[in-house]
Amino acid sequence: MEFDALILAGGRSSRLGGVPKSQLMYDGATLLSRSLSAAAGAGAAVVVGPDPGELPAGVLSCREEPAFSGPAAAIAAGLAALERARGPLRAAMTLILACDMPKADQAVAALRAALTDHGPDPTGPDGVMSISPDGCKQPLAGLYGTAALQRSVDEMDRSGGLAGASVFALLARLDVRTVTVPAGATDDVDTWDDATALGVSRQGS
Repeated sequence: MEFDALILAGGRSSRLGGVPKSQLMYDGATLLSRSLSAAAGAGAAVVVGPDPGELPAGVLSCREEPAFSGPAAAIAAGLAALERARGPLRAAMTLILACDMPKADQAVAALRAALTDHGPDPTGPDGVMSISPDGCKQPLAGLYGTAALQRSVDEMDRSGGLAGASVFALLARLDVRTVTVPAGATDDVDTWDDATALGVSRQGS
């Protein structure tokens, strides 16, 4: 299955004292590196957020406008960057992945398997979203139809703007089915307590 990838890394990390989540460490690698590894196989990948520093060859970067305007605006910026880079070569599916889930590779594997098993249906769902075994949906670990996602972005932009809008509001326009992913696959880091529980640390710790 062909797909492109958006890695969202633009939050303020206010509950972490401003320490960028993307630069936190898990199992010897930054969370950003782990997210990019989880997206391995993408035709193109873009990191949306502050300057991420050195990236692997071919990985794009951009920033949502205005800065810190939320995940819906970040998705719009990432789609625009992929369109500029790929144009008609854009993949039919787009992976959206927040960079603060250290075990996101497990979620991505489950999502890809679900689409490979069932195949995209033009009359059916517009994508798949992760849901944990205990029922918590995670829209920032999902594979969505690129055209449907772009239409939703355009409609939201026209109807009230993307800044400050939630991902659930953006995806409400799509017919998305959930895929149960392994326990812990979408656990994310919002606080230092979360980081400790997940075995995530600062660089150099």
